[in-house]
Amino acid sequence: MNGEIDAPSVTVASDTQQTPVIGGPATRPLLARLFWWVVLLPIAMFVAIAIHSLYLLDFAHVFAGCLWTGTDIFMGFFIGPVMRRLAPDQRKAFIQWMVPKTMLYLPVLAFTTGTGGWVLANWDGYLLPSNPERYWIYGALFLITILTIQGFGVLLPNSIRIYLELRKAQPDMDKVTRLNRRSNRLAGLQGILQIVIILVMAQLATS
Repeated sequence: MNGEIDAPSVTVASDTQQTPVIGGPATRPLLARLFWWVVLLPIAMFVAIAIHSLYLLDFAHVFAGCLWTGTDIFMGFFIGPVMRRLAPDQRKAFIQWMVPKTMLYLPVLAFTTGTGGWVLANWDGYLLPSNPERYWIYGALFLITILTIQGFGVLLPNSIRIYLELRKAQPDMDKVTRLNRRSNRLAGLQGILQIVIILVMAQLATS
């Protein structure tokens, strides 16, 4: 006995302990990480067309458009700036989780919104030569065409390239970051164009 009291040993977790990757591509199959429920919207659209239900078709079109526009604005103006401030490991973990989710989600929303809007315009007679409002519809269809080309020609291939790159044993994170930054910027542009389309719809609804 030397008169000293031994202090209890305390184990302190290291601040450098690595945070587990959120649902990394190697741990879960692709289909398990998709927003599979989004296919309910095009199913509802096809059912509405088959039974000629204006109510159901309008619901599918508007709901898909809201989700599509909201997602693009959020990705372009919120996720994009946040991603630029993340550490490389954090950025990789987030991209691994997000990209598979958007691979099905955004194309399905774009398809449902555009197709449903076209059918509704026909049913409501907006495309008839005698309808003076048809030029608003032509403008909206022009913007939808641009969005579709961007979505299926740039955004979807970007997502596939990012996903395939992340599946590699040694992914090129500079390439992944560059592709993801391009997708976020384009999503922001798409959000702005979709707001213009909403303004056209408001004009048609109040004219």
